[in-house]
Amino acid sequence: MSSKNVDMPLVCEPRSFSDREFRDALGLFATGVVVITSAGKAGSGNGDRSGYLGATVSSFSSVSLDPPLILFSIGRQSKAFTAWQSVESFAVNILSENQSAISTRFARAMTDKWDGVNTRSGLGGVPLLSDALAWIECRAYAKYDGGDHLIIVGQVLSLSAKPGASARPLIFFGGKYRELDVHPSILTPPDADQWLHGW
Repeated sequence: MSSKNVDMPLVCEPRSFSDREFRDALGLFATGVVVITSAGKAGSGNGDRSGYLGATVSSFSSVSLDPPLILFSIGRQSKAFTAWQSVESFAVNILSENQSAISTRFARAMTDKWDGVNTRSGLGGVPLLSDALAWIECRAYAKYDGGDHLIIVGQVLSLSAKPGASARPLIFFGGKYRELDVHPSILTPPDADQWLHGW
């Protein structure tokens, strides 16, 4: 795994907005919700959860088809940040709309986030959350400085997903959990999947 940094010129301009205004503006971009899970360095797949890591993030994105890459970011203020820095494998669990409680659990700093959580073992002993819509299993590919976050890029090794027709994802918008409209009314061109996502 490489740790890559791109040298970019720094432009220090006075900000005309507050942190709150920045967060509110970003909140207008609706996202799905995922929980990133890892067995950490101690992952053995033997049922011992002491080394497990889990964090709710909305900063998840596809990156590349060839090789298949995704990314997420983890805040440097996270109590488990040091552990996340050294993860070698992890899974992206895409949550369904009935998993808001799971999302909230893994978004908070808790003594034991894993108490009572149903999982199955993925590659390298990484825990996969039951009832998620999809599981994307990755190895760490690169890590980048992202200001007050660390950007972690993963190479996808395996994935499984529920049929799209029955998928009901958990949505986050405007600081609240949301549901998709079951009666979509916006016409979507048949080739939108190719140009809308740049793929």
